[in-house]
Amino acid sequence: MTTYAVAILKDVDINAEIVEYLQRIDATLAPFEGRFVVHGAVPETLEGDWEGTLIVIAFPDADRAHGWYDSAAYREILPLRTRNSRGTAILVDGVGPEHLATDVLGVPT
Repeated sequence: MTTYAVAILKDVDINAEIVEYLQRIDATLAPFEGRFVVHGAVPETLEGDWEGTLIVIAFPDADRAHGWYDSAAYREILPLRTRNSRGTAILVDGVGPEHLATDVLGVPT
């Protein structure tokens, strides 16, 4: 099942460290088959308030998502981002194509 690394970044200071982070992150994703699915797009807010930049990276499974985040290559560049932005980062499993909204209830419908 696809696992997503999702980040909402705020107050990003575009400087030499962020540029270096962006130049190096793709190489950290490749061994774990990670790929950007949302990166830098300006969202259309339909409800509520939105602040920040949304980043979504897809991995084939949770093991590879964790492997990437915990890898020496990513850990080496992570401070380049965290020193120059605020934000939240999570890993979350996706759902399959047969998923129905009522599946989260945990009871047959």
